[in-house]
Amino acid sequence: MSTEDNNEMVFGKTNYMFLIAGVVTVIAGFILMSGGGSEDPSIFNPEVFSVRRISVAPIVVLVGFAIVMVGIFKKPNPEK
Repeated sequence: MSTEDNNEMVFGKTNYMFLIAGVVTVIAGFILMSGGGSEDPSIFNPEVFSVRRISVAPIVVLVGFAIVMVGIFKKPNPEK
């Protein structure tokens, strides 16, 4: 075991920026998925099956997860 102080961070600044951007993108995708429900359960609202909720929002969420993965796997640049 070494007694040296190793104060290096696992992630660099760019990694954290990618992580934050990815989390914000995932949250935006889930916000796009929300809504479209009906106040009365006996009335069907076809807005549930809109293109935004069925196609766009899941793609935005997957892009957000991909951005988070890039933030995790990217090698941090040595800060000077």
